[in-house]
Amino acid sequence: MWHQIMRVRQRAIWSWDGFVHVWRTEGSMAQWVVMNVVFAVLAFVLPLTAGERGMLLMGGILVLAAECMNTAIERVVDDISPDRRDAARYAKDCGSAAVAVTGIAVGVAWLCVIVGLIW
Repeated sequence: MWHQIMRVRQRAIWSWDGFVHVWRTEGSMAQWVVMNVVFAVLAFVLPLTAGERGMLLMGGILVLAAECMNTAIERVVDDISPDRRDAARYAKDCGSAAVAVTGIAVGVAWLCVIVGLIW
C-alpha cells in the first residue's frame, strides 16, 4: 500500500511540474486561468443549479487540460526537429484547434445556461 501512495505522490509532482512549465512558457495559459477565475466567480454568483455550475467549472478546467496537451505536442514536435515541416505545422495547428474547440464548447455551455436564466 505504501508503494501505491508513493506512486500517487510522484504522479502529482510530475503533473504539477508540467502545469508549472505550461504556466511559465505559454502566455495563453495565464489568459485561460484568468478567464476561469472570472467565470468561476460568475458561476457562483448566478442562480445556477449545482449541475450547471459543475458543468461550467469542469469545462473551464478542460480548457486548461487542452492547453497542457497542446504544449506537450509543441514540445515534442520541436524536440524531434527544428526544421520547418508541413507535418510539424499541422500537428501544432491541430493542438491549437483542440484548445479552440474546447473553448468554444465551454462558450456554448455558458450561452445555453445564460439563455436559460433569461428565458
